[in-house]
Amino acid sequence: MESGRRPGQVPGPRLGRRFGWLWAAYGTSALGTWLAFGAFPLIAIRVLDAGPAEVAALSSVGAAVGAAVAVPLGPWVEFRRKRPVLIGMDLARCAALLTVPVAFAFGVLTFPQLLLVSVVVAAADITFRTASGAYLKTLLPGEDLLVANARFESTAWTTTIVGPPLGGAAIGFLGPVATVLADAVSYLLSALGIRAMGGAEPRPKRRQAARMRPRDLLDGWRYILADAALRPLFFNTALFNGLVMAAEPLLAVLMLGRFGFAPWQYGLAFAVPSLAGLAGSRLARPLVARFGQHRILVVSGAVRALWPVGLAFLGPGTGGLLLVMGVELGLIFCCGVFNPVHATYRLERTAPDRVARTLSAWTVTVKASTALLTAVWGVLGGLLGPRTAIGLAGVLVLTTPLLLPRRTTAPLSERDPAPSRI
Repeated sequence: MESGRRPGQVPGPRLGRRFGWLWAAYGTSALGTWLAFGAFPLIAIRVLDAGPAEVAALSSVGAAVGAAVAVPLGPWVEFRRKRPVLIGMDLARCAALLTVPVAFAFGVLTFPQLLLVSVVVAAADITFRTASGAYLKTLLPGEDLLVANARFESTAWTTTIVGPPLGGAAIGFLGPVATVLADAVSYLLSALGIRAMGGAEPRPKRRQAARMRPRDLLDGWRYILADAALRPLFFNTALFNGLVMAAEPLLAVLMLGRFGFAPWQYGLAFAVPSLAGLAGSRLARPLVARFGQHRILVVSGAVRALWPVGLAFLGPGTGGLLLVMGVELGLIFCCGVFNPVHATYRLERTAPDRVARTLSAWTVTVKASTALLTAVWGVLGGLLGPRTAIGLAGVLVLTTPLLLPRRTTAPLSERDPAPSRI
C-alpha cells in the first residue's frame, strides 16, 4: 500500500499534543500491566494452591466470558465518542483490580474472585482496544498511522523490558498482590492522561435504525469475512495468538513449579528478549518503505511461526533460562516488526464507520480463541504433561503462515467505500 509520502520517505516524528497524551497514557498502563506480569497465575499457585488446570482456567475462562460480555459493546462504541469510552474502561479496570489487594488484606481472596476480576478486565480491555483503534484513525491522517502504531509497539516492548524485572523484584519483596495494585494505579493514571488530551471530538452519525438489532452484533465479522485480505489475516491472528498464549500457563507451571525458577528469573526470561521487540518495532517503518507493506507483513508473519516449538526443550538451570530467552528473542523480534504493520494494514482496509465494530469482532475472536485453546491446552497439559503440550502447540503454530494474505490488494481509498449493507 502507498501513502501520501514519497516511497522511502520516513514520516516526521511530530504527531501533535493530543497524540502525545494518548501515547503517554498507553505507556503508563502498559508498564502497569507488565509490572503485574504473571501475578494472577502466581497468586493462584502460591496463595490459593491452584494446579495446572486451574491456572489455565484463570486465563481461559476469564478471557472467554470477558469476550462474550464485550460482543455487544462493539456496535455500542461505534456510535459514541471514543474518549469517554477510553476513560470509562480504564476506570473499570482500575476498580476491578483494586478488589484483589483489598480481599487479600482481609484474608478473603478466593479463586472465583480472581476469575471474576479476569472477566471484567478482559471485557474492558477489548472495549478499550476497540475504541482506541477507532479514535486513532480519526485523530491522525492515514499516512501517520504506521508511525503511531510503531511508537505504540516500541513503547510496549520498552515496558516489557522494564516491567517484569521490576515486577519480579516487587513480588520478591512485597508479594504478587503489590504488583496488582500497581497495575490498578496505572489504569487510573492512564484515564487522567486521556482526560488531559482535551480537544473536541465530533459525535459519530447514528444509523437510521433507532434500536440495535441482534443481527447488528455480527456486522464486524461480516465486514472482515467479506474482505479478501482481512479474512486470512483474521484467521492467522486468531490461531497464532491462541496457540502461543495457550502454552504460556504451562510454561509458567514448568518454570515456577517443576524447575523452581524464581519469580525474578521468570520475569527476566521475557524482559531481556524484549529488546528485540523494541528493535523490530523501530525497523518496521524503514522496512516497509524499502520493501513494501505486503512483503514485510507476510515475511515477518511467517518467520515468527518458527520459534515457539523450541520451548518444548525447556530444562532446569541456566541452560533452560537461556533457551527460553533465545526462543523469545527470535519470536519477539518478528512480532515487533509484524504487529505495527498488521495494525496499520487493518486500519487502512477498514472504512471509518466500521472501525469499532471490526476491531471489536477481531479482538473478541482472538480473545475467545485464545481462551478456548488455553482451556484445551490446560487439559492436554494434565494428560500429556506440560512439556509435550507446549511442543504440540509449537508444531501447530508452524501451519499459521498458510493463512497470511497471498496477494497485494488496493487500500480502501483506492476501492469502493464500505458497502452500505453487509
